[in-house]
Amino acid sequence: MRFSSATPHVTAALRRRAPSVLVRHRAALRGAARPGVVQARRYNSSLSVQKEGFLGDGGAFHAREAPSRHTESPNSPLQQYYKLVESGTLRADDHQERIIRKLQRLHDDLLHYEPPNIAHTPASNSLISRLFTRQLGAAPVVPSHNAPKGLYLYGDVGTGKTMLMDLFYNTLPPHIKRKRRVHFHAFMIDVHKRVHAMKAKLGSRGGDPIEPVARDLAQDAYVLCFDEFQVTDIADAMILRQLFEKLLNYGVVSVITSNRHPDELYKNGIQRQSFIPCIEILKERFEVTDLDSGTDYRRIPRTLSHVYYDPLTPENKAEFEKIFKAFTSHSDDPVVRNRKLHVWGREIVVPESTRTVAKFGFLDLCGKPMSAADYIEITKNFGTIFVTDVPKMGLSQKDMARRFITFIDACYESKTKLFVSSEVPIYQIFSDDPNAKSNEISDHMRSVMDDLGLSSDIVGTSSMFTGDEELFAFARCCSRLVQMGSKEWAETAGVQ
Repeated sequence: MRFSSATPHVTAALRRRAPSVLVRHRAALRGAARPGVVQARRYNSSLSVQKEGFLGDGGAFHAREAPSRHTESPNSPLQQYYKLVESGTLRADDHQERIIRKLQRLHDDLLHYEPPNIAHTPASNSLISRLFTRQLGAAPVVPSHNAPKGLYLYGDVGTGKTMLMDLFYNTLPPHIKRKRRVHFHAFMIDVHKRVHAMKAKLGSRGGDPIEPVARDLAQDAYVLCFDEFQVTDIADAMILRQLFEKLLNYGVVSVITSNRHPDELYKNGIQRQSFIPCIEILKERFEVTDLDSGTDYRRIPRTLSHVYYDPLTPENKAEFEKIFKAFTSHSDDPVVRNRKLHVWGREIVVPESTRTVAKFGFLDLCGKPMSAADYIEITKNFGTIFVTDVPKMGLSQKDMARRFITFIDACYESKTKLFVSSEVPIYQIFSDDPNAKSNEISDHMRSVMDDLGLSSDIVGTSSMFTGDEELFAFARCCSRLVQMGSKEWAETAGVQ
């Protein structure tokens, strides 16, 4: 049986640390065979190094001295990059510097960019305001002539996408107040909420809700940074073409990171032909840049922390409960049973929780209809989550498996500290019977797992998932579970 040595004092110690300039960076998606770079200040990115040295053979980057003359503005992407290299926080890399120079170009363009004025959407639903809304509805049909071209950065997991995004966003010129950095999934949840509210506002007379939503978004921020751009839902696909076109025409400048080239987005999706114009917009009005330097960072193993327990024996259950009690033993923050969270008018019941720690049974989380919005709300409220009794899942539990994958994605994106007890090793909860005759891994599945640095010896094989997006989501979930079980994650996650 597996026992955990994790204790709450780690979190307390972390809270005493001063935040770094890139504190919001989340760990790159790396699996057990993926590089784990352990450093005093952790940036889980292909750029990261350990001040005391690399794990493994250390051949991932060609070190060189950072340039001594900095001609950029005092707070710019290149300037900050050079500082991090000189301090030993990052190791210099020619390919990554070329990418940062593209961010520097956009940074410099934004210094003198003046976005167009945008009229406010009327707040009333009166006849006059509806007529005024329709008058405002004629958005610019071409982008602002002086708007800088955006950036679309794509690459394999662990190529430093999120860190590069943070580097750009945190060094934006100080006069830019209307700016927003958001995970794309959370952005689309916000868009759907706005569209729903606008439809209600337009009333029975109807009208296009996307136009005023795009205008409101452009009023809120004319610099938008989207992390983890992906399209898996037909509702998102149908909205995005019109929304992106109108945002760009309103003068919004965007930086987007994604795992996929625009041509690979929503591949084999329902009515994909209707999404093709959005792909063309991305290719025409963004500088599409591949982050892959050709260096494979996945071969440096991570030291795993004992936060996963299997099988579901009385001894493991007792140890699991002991760890939960250790995390919730503060007298000024007692455990509350059946705490209620509210999302879109719905209630989420949390079986046991303090202000920062929650415990769910698997069926509480995945045995009932739950959406990504629900899981985002849970991880927003609790920095540490315990999940008990995760079963091995087959085809008859496919809906629950999908929900669990969505939950893990939410935990990963919010840097949640996760403890799980499961029937089988957590990486194998979706796996087929290893003794089955049909247990051969397909070439496509092997390719997906290799892209994520996973071994079938660790996660097994699964016939539950079909199609490119499902297979990728499954393999990515396994990779993230491995990452979230690492010592580095256990020592840095769960801080709110």
